[in-house]
Amino acid sequence: MEERHTLFGRYEIGRLLGKGTFAKVYHGKRMSTGESVAIKVMSKNKVQGQGMMEQIKREVSVMRLVRHPNVVELQEVMATKTKIFFVMEYVRGGELFHKVARGKLREDQARKYFQQLIGAVDFCHSRGVSHRDLKPENLLLDDNLKVSDFGLSALPEHLRYDGLLHTQCGTPAYVAPEVLRKKGYDGSKADIWSCGVILYTLLAGFLPFRHENVMTMYTKIFKAEFQFPPWFSAESRGLISKILVPDPESRITIPAIMRVPWFQKGFSIPSAFHSAELTSNRAVEEDSRTKLLPSSPEFFNAFEFISSMSSGFDLSGLFENKRKTGSMFTSKFSAAAIMLKMETMAERLRFKTAKVKGFKIKLEGRSEGRKGRLQVTAEVFEVAPELAVVEFSKCSGDTLEYTKFCEEDVRTALTDIVWTWQGDNTCNSSIGEGAGSQTMERVI
Repeated sequence: MEERHTLFGRYEIGRLLGKGTFAKVYHGKRMSTGESVAIKVMSKNKVQGQGMMEQIKREVSVMRLVRHPNVVELQEVMATKTKIFFVMEYVRGGELFHKVARGKLREDQARKYFQQLIGAVDFCHSRGVSHRDLKPENLLLDDNLKVSDFGLSALPEHLRYDGLLHTQCGTPAYVAPEVLRKKGYDGSKADIWSCGVILYTLLAGFLPFRHENVMTMYTKIFKAEFQFPPWFSAESRGLISKILVPDPESRITIPAIMRVPWFQKGFSIPSAFHSAELTSNRAVEEDSRTKLLPSSPEFFNAFEFISSMSSGFDLSGLFENKRKTGSMFTSKFSAAAIMLKMETMAERLRFKTAKVKGFKIKLEGRSEGRKGRLQVTAEVFEVAPELAVVEFSKCSGDTLEYTKFCEEDVRTALTDIVWTWQGDNTCNSSIGEGAGSQTMERVI
């Protein structure tokens, strides 16, 4: 019988789905639930040797921000000393590209995919993320369309002094003219152009701008020089003509696209992943009488724990946007005891509290700060039976006020339950050598 490989004792590794220069993607199964996943395996040496680490960091940072029904979900990131593993949502239908390669789509089918694409892109833009490589190869199909591959995406910190992006990237046939001009561009407006090219391609079965000579193709893109096949409806022609406009300032916006009658046919906004709203203490107490607290907190991703707390295995750059010094600590107390201690701390600091779910709590300051009221989430994760990690993250408010809250108020209030704070030099080396490395012995 063929030996079954497992990943960290949590995932069963199956067939190879595909491979590229730096990664292989396998079909996997979550052993606790039987759920299918896709596991992307990358060699750390290859990634570093080719200078790809920044791209990996960006992809992780972005995918943690854009949880949406029409975006492929990054569920977990883990690592050994030689490999990095992305555990992602498994999308069984493959690339939209393969569907289009067989010929043009019916207008209602093309509209459905375009609606889902625009909804996903709009959500990404609301989080400050520009994809920059939208094309059918990066759109996967399940029951719904899923946007994937955020390796070339950009966040606000990638903007230059002029507030624009300047890196030329993307696939030539789908890239916006302003990206090719090398004078800076708005990533969200460039994404809209790519969406227009995709819509044309779905309806036509071929690209609007195509030529065997790349420079000639660029000239067509600069002038938005293309023709509509005769089977395009007048409504779809009108919308595409407003998207494929060379001047980004005159190009139609996503809110305007969503108001177009052709787009609105059968359109419904999907329910994205919204965080629970803070409620009053009384409402939380009433709710707690009817809902049982889970018996144990969520398992904490071993990779995040080690890369944040252990200097001996440093991949913390992959989570640099999330892991700020002073925002996480380990404790040998039980999750229930930690939660009780945090509620007591919040009451003393005059913060309102609300349990979101399980071992997660939201805190809200009662006074207005420089940028409104400070809202903080604290969550307890289980690493081992006698070791927990507590992570704080800012939901809203001023960053300096949040830093003070973590480094002064929280440290003082929770000193008796803290084992070690992230970033402190007192971090016990046995963390990385014990709870961490044992979790990662089985690799493929």
